[in-house]
Amino acid sequence: RQFVNKHFIIITRRLGVHAANKKMKATRTHRLGGYTLVEIMIVVGIIGLLAAISIPNFLKSRSRSQATACINNLVHMDDAANEWALENGKRTGDPIVFDTDLKPYLKLNSAGQIPQCPANGTYELDTVGTNPTCSLSTYSPPHVMP
Repeated sequence: RQFVNKHFIIITRRLGVHAANKKMKATRTHRLGGYTLVEIMIVVGIIGLLAAISIPNFLKSRSRSQATACINNLVHMDDAANEWALENGKRTGDPIVFDTDLKPYLKLNSAGQIPQCPANGTYELDTVGTNPTCSLSTYSPPHVMP
């Protein structure tokens, strides 16, 4: 060790102070961080596959829930029409004024109106004893009372 230090001092005196302060450049032995194009494309493909599977199911469940909410509204309207007919002494086949006659018997929305079909259909109820209908009765799934 003493021998090496002695030679180092001699070499640094000959070369000058600047050479002694310089350090050896470190070589890179590890790979640079990041993802390859293939890895990125695999991830994008998997995300696309999951989206292709889940989006149609989401849309289908949305239309089913709208149909279920519409059918529930129709059932409530039928119950309200029957209650109105009992209280007012009406018989099967007597006409009903949909908005004014049934309004006191239904739970109204925040605007104070009879609830509308969630899928933007329109309700019809003309006479006592007939089931209320929605204009979307031919859609899939149908908005029809059971």
